[in-house]
Amino acid sequence: MRPALRSVESTQAGEALAIDYGGESVLLDPAGIAFFPAASMLVVADLHLEKGSSFARRRMFLPPYDTPATLARLAALIAKYEPRCVVSLGDGFHDDAACERLSPAAVAAIEALAAGRTMIWVTGNHDPSPPVNVPGDSVDTLAAGQVTFRHIARRDCATCEVSGHYHPAAILRGRGKAVRRSCFASDGVRLILPAFGVYAGGLNVRDRAFDGLFDLGAFRAYMQGTDRLFPIGWRDLIG
Repeated sequence: MRPALRSVESTQAGEALAIDYGGESVLLDPAGIAFFPAASMLVVADLHLEKGSSFARRRMFLPPYDTPATLARLAALIAKYEPRCVVSLGDGFHDDAACERLSPAAVAAIEALAAGRTMIWVTGNHDPSPPVNVPGDSVDTLAAGQVTFRHIARRDCATCEVSGHYHPAAILRGRGKAVRRSCFASDGVRLILPAFGVYAGGLNVRDRAFDGLFDLGAFRAYMQGTDRLFPIGWRDLIG
C-alpha cells in the first residue's frame, strides 16, 4: 500500500494545479502532463513507447503492455483537455527502431491522438531520428512565445524552458517513513516534467545531475499522488 502524503498542502483530487509560468497560467495535471491554455498545448515527456519490446530483444522480458497502457493514459488526458497541439518532449520512443515495432493497434492509437490537431515529436537521446509510420512533425527544439521546449535542459538557456529527460522524482520524510514519488520540478523559470511512460523510472531531484539547473530558493517539487499534486520546497526534500 502506498503511503499517503497527508501532512503537506495538495491540490484537490483530480484537479490540475495552476502555476504562473512564462507570463501565463500553466496547468500541471496529477497524471503527469502540462497544459498551456493560451496555446491549447498539451506537453508530455518521456513516453518511452516500446520499452518492453526493446528489453525483450536483449532477453530481458517485461509484460509487453507498456505501449498500449501509456497511449491509453495519454488518450484520456487528450480527451480531458482537447488540445490543438500535443508536444512529446523527447524519448517518445525508447529507441530509434521502436516505431518499426509498433503494433497496428498502437499506430492506430497514435493516429487517433493526432487526429484534428498538431502533433510534435521533439527528438531525444533515445530517439534522435524523426519517427516513421506515425503522424506528426519532428523538431530538435520548439519555441512558443517566451518558452523553449527541448528534451534535455540547458544550463545556458536564457528563456523559460520546459524539458524532460531526467525523470524527476522527490523524496519526502514524514511520520517516520520516506515517501518517494515522481514529480514536476520547477523554479518558475525552468520546468522539468516527470516521465509519462508506464515503465519509466525516476531520478531524485537532489541528485548531482540536477546541480545548477534550479534556483533552490524558488524551487518546488510538485509530487504526484494518486490523483493530486503536492508542492514541496527544497528544504523539505531528502537525498
